[in-house]
Amino acid sequence: MGYPLNIFIYTLTSICVFRYVKNVENVFQVIAEPNRRAILSLLVSSEQTVGEIERQLRMSQPTASKHLRVLREAGFVESTVDAQRRVYRLKPEPFQQMDAWLAQFRRFWCAHLDALERHLDRMQRDRMDRQQNGSSTPTKKKSKKKTARPNRERDKGETK
Repeated sequence: MGYPLNIFIYTLTSICVFRYVKNVENVFQVIAEPNRRAILSLLVSSEQTVGEIERQLRMSQPTASKHLRVLREAGFVESTVDAQRRVYRLKPEPFQQMDAWLAQFRRFWCAHLDALERHLDRMQRDRMDRQQNGSSTPTKKKSKKKTARPNRERDKGETK
């Protein structure tokens, strides 16, 4: 007796989704560390040697090397040897993976930000219309404060 085809498809799909989510989690774990984010920020503009990274971030050589090793193993950077120097540069793949995962949230926020923009545009148009028509901006009506009335029930037992 064989298994239905949909069980195999579900199993394959869940394995792929699990691995994809696990990879995305690993990406975020790697960039969660502030020194690694600083290194990535440096490498956005240009390739850097270990010595340049150390100097610019005021980091010891062992610390810089440790973080660069983690970034290299995670696939964020690659290095080439130039004489006795190691030169690091960014690799696009992990960033593309993060971008693909974040796309779903961008769509969510874009819809909300578009609605906010429309609302702010309406508010600005209304304000301009009021100014052109000579009416002042609406003000809140002052509410009358209630004066405290004597509580006769409470005051019966008190002596003055």
